[in-house]
Amino acid sequence: MQKKLDRKYFLFMLPAILMVVGLRFFPIGNAFRMAFFNWNGYSPNMKFIGFDNFKKALSDEYFWIALRNTLIYAFGITIVKNVLGLALAFFVDQKFHGRAAIRATIYLPVMISGFIMGQIMYYFYQYDGGILNEILSWFNIEPVYWMKTGLSSTFVVLLTTSFLHCGSTMLLYLAGLQNIPHELLESARLDGASSWKEKLHITIPLLQPSMITSVVLNLIASFKIYDIISSLSKGGPDGGSTSLTLYISQQYFNYNKAGYAAGIAMWFFFVIIIISVPINKWLSSKKVEY
Repeated sequence: MQKKLDRKYFLFMLPAILMVVGLRFFPIGNAFRMAFFNWNGYSPNMKFIGFDNFKKALSDEYFWIALRNTLIYAFGITIVKNVLGLALAFFVDQKFHGRAAIRATIYLPVMISGFIMGQIMYYFYQYDGGILNEILSWFNIEPVYWMKTGLSSTFVVLLTTSFLHCGSTMLLYLAGLQNIPHELLESARLDGASSWKEKLHITIPLLQPSMITSVVLNLIASFKIYDIISSLSKGGPDGGSTSLTLYISQQYFNYNKAGYAAGIAMWFFFVIIIISVPINKWLSSKKVEY
């Protein structure tokens, strides 16, 4: 009887398993195969070149710039979003008039396409007539070329993404705050703990499950950053703010180098594994029970 039930459960899971294999593992396997060929992406002729695409990436200056930027985006956005999201969660967790509207306003940019938000934010940062420079002119301050260099463009994208998408992180921490037993907080207050000590010694340690979830989700999303860069900085100037996902897209669609793009994607895949495995192992060891 138990074996029959197990088979039925497996049949229920089969569609999901097929979707994961078809939409995840098959494309990864196909990309790995493509990385060994010189191919333009549409021609029936594919020339086998072995590991040449992998070697070419290692000597490609723009690949290393894109890799550097991707790591900056991944860890920078994760840190800023968690700090900002936690602060906002503490703020909107208080009881005051209009907090529901404030929560909705903070979360609203998450629901809008990143490409559209990048287009909107471009008008904030542009040199001539940009909103930020217009504000500076009110105080007789010279306009600033916010995206003058690749590094400055990278940090503009990082901060913009963090501020626009901090609403999802705020909700994760807000859910964690509301799951903390009130008895623990009341006991701390009866013992004379101040608000800051209560947050530092009780609330934040008990938010570790939410922190782990938030770090993992933000790290995954930040590694894949593409849309805001393509609309806000377009990877410029001179590729200085390009991410690996944008660089792969440019090599495939703009330059018809599908094999080379697949080789870069495989390097990206290996980098993610090297980074994510130890982080996931360390985070899994952090468990809090209450």
